[in-house]
Amino acid sequence: MKTLQREKLKVVAAADPLEQGRYVLDEQAGFLMRIAMQRHTSIFTSRMIEGLTQTQFAALAKLYEVGPCSQNYLGRLIYLDAATIKGVVDRLHLRGFVTALNDPKDRRRRAVALTDRGRQVTEAAMLVAAEITVATLTPLIADEQRSIAKLLRKLG
Repeated sequence: MKTLQREKLKVVAAADPLEQGRYVLDEQAGFLMRIAMQRHTSIFTSRMIEGLTQTQFAALAKLYEVGPCSQNYLGRLIYLDAATIKGVVDRLHLRGFVTALNDPKDRRRRAVALTDRGRQVTEAAMLVAAEITVATLTPLIADEQRSIAKLLRKLG
């Protein structure tokens, strides 16, 4: 069976590519980031435990980091809109990973918190996530790994 191999793509900085009468998709930063994200997603999906999605893992990891918080605040912390975080929290609740508590800071609100099972799963998932990060960045040398993280933070 013949397999197709994609050449390494490169970004060519031009003041205005349209002035030169050309736009090459394979040279665009957004397209290259999408390709890298597809690779990372494939690695994540194949390795993550409990069938957690990237957004579910992000919610669990952030709850582990900050403790109980409102659903809305959790969504803001992981850059999800209100409708999306509601669905994520609902699915995690159905799986027994999170629960809703009275918010100690505001009795009118409820706080999302990890259950004991959720804490166990999150701790195990964070170990796997660290391995996923290593696998995602394997093509890069250490200096490049630090650089890409720094540049992505700057873009975000």
